[in-house]
This record gives sequence, structure tokens and C-alpha cells, in this order.
Amino acid sequence: MKKLLVLLSIISLLITSTACGSGIAYDVSNISEYVVDGSSKFAFDIFKTINSEDYDKNIFISPLSISTALTMTYNGAEGDTKEVMEKALGYTGIDRALVNESYKNLISHLKKVDKDISLNIANSIWIREGELINKEFINKNEKNFNAEVSSLDFSNPKSVDTINKWIKDETEGKIEKMLTDPIDPLIVMYLINAIYFKGEWKEPFNPKNTSDSDFHAYDGNTITVEMMSRTGDYEYAKGKDYKAIRLPYGKDKTSMHVILPDEGVDINEFIKNMTSEQWNNIRNSLAKTSGVQLKMPKFELEYGIKSLTESLKALGMEKAFAADADFSGIKEELFISDVLHKAVIEVNEEGSEAAAATVVIMPSSAPVEPATFIADRPFIFFITDDITGTILFMGKVLSI
Repeated sequence: MKKLLVLLSIISLLITSTACGSGIAYDVSNISEYVVDGSSKFAFDIFKTINSEDYDKNIFISPLSISTALTMTYNGAEGDTKEVMEKALGYTGIDRALVNESYKNLISHLKKVDKDISLNIANSIWIREGELINKEFINKNEKNFNAEVSSLDFSNPKSVDTINKWIKDETEGKIEKMLTDPIDPLIVMYLINAIYFKGEWKEPFNPKNTSDSDFHAYDGNTITVEMMSRTGDYEYAKGKDYKAIRLPYGKDKTSMHVILPDEGVDINEFIKNMTSEQWNNIRNSLAKTSGVQLKMPKFELEYGIKSLTESLKALGMEKAFAADADFSGIKEELFISDVLHKAVIEVNEEGSEAAAATVVIMPSSAPVEPATFIADRPFIFFITDDITGTILFMGKVLSI
């Protein structure tokens, strides 16, 4: 029976009140457990939905990046659109103010979670020059997501370069190009999240112990990989049909979890059946174990640019993508046309470096008419003093 791919895509920045198994408590009481639980549910929902599309491909995403960009957008949703977004994102029954406050505190927490790692979370909103956007919507996202808000002339080809440069800068050059020119004249707004992470293992692998080894791929082929090797104390668990291990970074406040389905267990079926509850059970079952012999491949993954539109529709968010979506909290006649996501990761003996970006694209559902003024019918006119507003002359033309 062929060996299966390691479930490398379930990589978690811990955002719970206790670092898993470390015994060290952190005060995150200002982050709603309901919001965290909802976001965790969304993470598995979107991962499983994407996996059903790309069951024969490597996958790597940042659920936090996706949910952050969509939550900024959700701040402008009303009516049925708000309800379907709440359901898909895991916010049903949670006050929107609590969602925003929790994200504000979560982002603040993550940015300072460990001085020994690099973790950047950045948000931005790019608006077509001249568009009138609800000020309350802008204020919510500036206050709670620290979103940078900019107005650009989208007809200028340099606007795409400006937005792509922002993404590149915030991901330390790992993601260089998400958008291409020209920008559709119907597009009113881009809402963007970017995340960058770099952490060294708490206990690094010795490069001298890395050697070529066989990796038995999902398609049945055997390939040669650089396999890292280390024997040490790890938080480890053996479940009914899997093994799990936790690899901490820095000061043990963030980590990579690797879940290895047993031989004979199809990884796609394993993912299909996995839930946030099961994930919590796996984490809680980890126990400090001495003398664990760990072998893990060095690897690099690049996933995307992936359109998440069909996946999000499958999770019940169709209304947000419909021309009659209600984003009146932003402005009238807006909808989501696409959600783009890209993520990259490199894992080696020293640690991991990862980045992701999510772009929510919002066009107008109303046709854009070019500004015209053709005086081919009767008109009136004024000659005025524009300093005081005094009308010097005025007239009406019925015929020439």
C-alpha cells in the first residue's frame, strides 16, 4: 500500500489562551473565543472545499489571511449578504462589534507574540479615485484592522504596480504580483490582507544529518528528497489512524503541527472527515515524549494565485457574489467579483518562512457610463463671479 503525503498544509499559528503543551499561559481574554472558534471552523471548511477541487495537488493557504480580508469586506455587508457571510465565516450569532474588537486584539497579539520570530500582518483598502465610500466602513477597518486606505486612479497602469508593490513589501518580497493591468473600469475597490512569517525552530535540525531519502508520493511515484533528521523530545500523539507532532518555533509560542495519516489511509478522505473539533482533540492529545525519531523533508510550496470564488460560494456565500448583493455599508451597487489568494512556504533545517496575500475584488453592479455633456437641446447658462457667486449674466437657449 502506497505511503501518503504528509498533511503539511495544516500549519497553525497558535491563537489560543495557552501555548499547546508548553504550560505557559497568555492573556488573550480580550479575544472572543466564539470568534476564534468560528474562524477555526472556517479554516477547515475552506481548506476542505479547496481540497475537493485540488485533491491531486499540493495545497498551502493562510486561513487567517482569507478570513481577515473577508471580514473587512463583511463590515460593509447588510441584510441577506451579511447573514450569508456570517454563516460562512463562522460569525452567526456574534455581534459584529465583537468580531471587529476580537480581530483588533488578535492582530495586536500576534504581532508581539514572540520577539524571536518575525510576524507581519498588514491590511489595505484601495479605492477608485472619485468614489464616495461610507465613512463608517472606512473608520471600522482603519480602527480594527489598522487598514491603510488609499485612493488611486485605476485607469493609470501604475496603479497596479503600486498595489503589487505594497503586497511585495508587506510579504518581504515573497509574493510579488497579485494583480495585472489593466484594471476593469467597473472595479471600485480592492481589500487586501498580507501576512509574513519567519521563525527558527526552537530546536533546529543539524544539516549534517540531512540526507537523500525516498518520499512516496500520492500518485504512486517514489521521489528523492532531502530528509532532515533529529532525535529529541517533542509533543507527540498516536491516534486511531494518524501520528501527530508539534514543532515549536522561537520561544515556544508558535509552532508547526504535522499530521501523518497511517499507511493505507487516503489523505483526501482524512481531510474530508477532519473538523475543528477533531483538530482540537489532536492538539490536546499531544504529550511530551522523549527520544522521538523525527524525519521530515525540506520543502518549498507555492500555491496560487488561486481564485476562491467557487469555494466560497460552495460554503454558502453566493449572495455576496451576486449583482444584487447588499454592501450598502460601503456604497450602493457593489458586489464581490473574485477573491484571490496566494501563499508560499519554505521549510528547512533552521525553520520556516511563509507568506500569503488575499485580495477581495469589488466592482460596481451598475454600468459605468462615460461622462458626457452634449448640448444638443435647449439649455440655460450663467456667467458668474466665482469669488462671490454673483450671477453676472444668465440665459436660456431654445434655438440657434
